[in-house]
Amino acid sequence: MNNISNTALFSLSGFSATVNYRVTLFSVTLLCYFLIVMVNMSLILTIILDQNLHKPMYIFLCFLCINAIYGTVGFYPKFLFDLLSDIHVISYVGCFLQVFIIYSNIKVDYSILVLMAYDRFVAICKPLEYHSVMSVRRTTVLICLCWFIPFCFDVLIVTLTSALTLCGNRIQKLYCENWSIVKLACGSTKANDIVGLIIISFYCCHALCIACSYVQLVKAALRSKEGRRKFAQTCVPHLFCLLNVTIALLFDVMYSRYGTASMSQNLKNFMAIQFLVIPPLINPIIYGVILTKIRHRMIYLYCVAV
Repeated sequence: MNNISNTALFSLSGFSATVNYRVTLFSVTLLCYFLIVMVNMSLILTIILDQNLHKPMYIFLCFLCINAIYGTVGFYPKFLFDLLSDIHVISYVGCFLQVFIIYSNIKVDYSILVLMAYDRFVAICKPLEYHSVMSVRRTTVLICLCWFIPFCFDVLIVTLTSALTLCGNRIQKLYCENWSIVKLACGSTKANDIVGLIIISFYCCHALCIACSYVQLVKAALRSKEGRRKFAQTCVPHLFCLLNVTIALLFDVMYSRYGTASMSQNLKNFMAIQFLVIPPLINPIIYGVILTKIRHRMIYLYCVAV
């Protein structure tokens, strides 16, 4: 293939399957985007406005919602525009910006879920030490780290990928994705592969930490009625959200790494975007419904507004 690494545009070929029902998809996507912003903003404002919710667990939840809005901004506006457009391209800079936003969003999401698991572990297994362990200073440092580390990882990923010599500009997705760009490289991608494996291993350790904390949480919860009540109220929604994000990411990884040409384009598109649709919409709803303090406060604010 000819060396076209100096190209200014990438072509997004995933939209070939959306031509016949673009208006319907646009309407559904716009509604979904509106709902994601609405439910996440509702939870953010509820936590900010209520002093009783200024506790680590709710602060982590607030940042989880902020991250959801941040991630969807990197996908939905461009996706909505492309649904109604006849030409589906994205600039070189815009493509790497989208890669950075979407994939830093995923990493921050998982990091916050780890913090929430740690917070529940301390609250249930070491209740007398909770306020000293989860101090304001430590909570602030943990939140900064769960944004700073993913951002550093993605700066490294974008730097390595942008340095590759590309022999094509056709991305087999609805949006820019790092692995899809790497597959267009003419030369060796060993550095990208090694960094990718290191990052995957790092976040697999996150999952291991969550699993270990929940083993201890279940043991502690079984000892008393109060422990079981705390577990049901605060850990069950976290588990739902964790499973939601994990399953969505597994779909994306399986598609990116092992997707075959024999798969229908519609199935490919669904597997490519479901982690950008389901977790940001479902997670705040799960917490809003199950966590009593948030549910009551949201109902109160709604009644005051009406």
